[in-house]
Amino acid sequence: MMKRFFDLLLAIPLGVLLFFPSLIVAVAVKVSSRGSALYWSDRVGQNNVIFRMPKFRSMNIDTPAVATHLLKDSKSVLTPIGGFLRKSSLDELPQLWCILKGEMSFVGPRPALFNQDDLIALRTEKNVHTLTPGLTGWAQVNGRDDLPIPQKVDFDVEYLNRKSFLFDLKILWLTFIKVMRRDGVSH
Repeated sequence: MMKRFFDLLLAIPLGVLLFFPSLIVAVAVKVSSRGSALYWSDRVGQNNVIFRMPKFRSMNIDTPAVATHLLKDSKSVLTPIGGFLRKSSLDELPQLWCILKGEMSFVGPRPALFNQDDLIALRTEKNVHTLTPGLTGWAQVNGRDDLPIPQKVDFDVEYLNRKSFLFDLKILWLTFIKVMRRDGVSH
């Protein structure tokens, strides 16, 4: 309950503060490539319930819906500003909507794509699926896109066992540092 209150306490002012910058990003995406400014992907939420998660579109509209590391050449499918959006994590801004709706939290395991069966199965086996997915998480600050799935789930399990308000604050701070340094972001 306190976590949800904190999410709302942070998401509402951030939503107001980031409204105009988000509008600028949306226009830049729309002007620089064909297709919608937002990309909605089916993600696995708490208790393996599927929800729709928005991101600013950083890839061409005909890119397959798979994890970035599974693409043969992820750089070749980026929009003209896609690399910048990913490196700066600006593509993640629309996920504030999912936090406001309660489908996501600021901190938790990153929501799997609907078709990441290996990740979903391992998280379910380890009870990680009981957590609300997050904008950031313990795995993100410990390797982000560079982690193999079993190691990612190990970090998720560690988060499950250690979760607390102070641990969430630590993860948020470490995320801020990672984003500023642009560490562990796949292109």
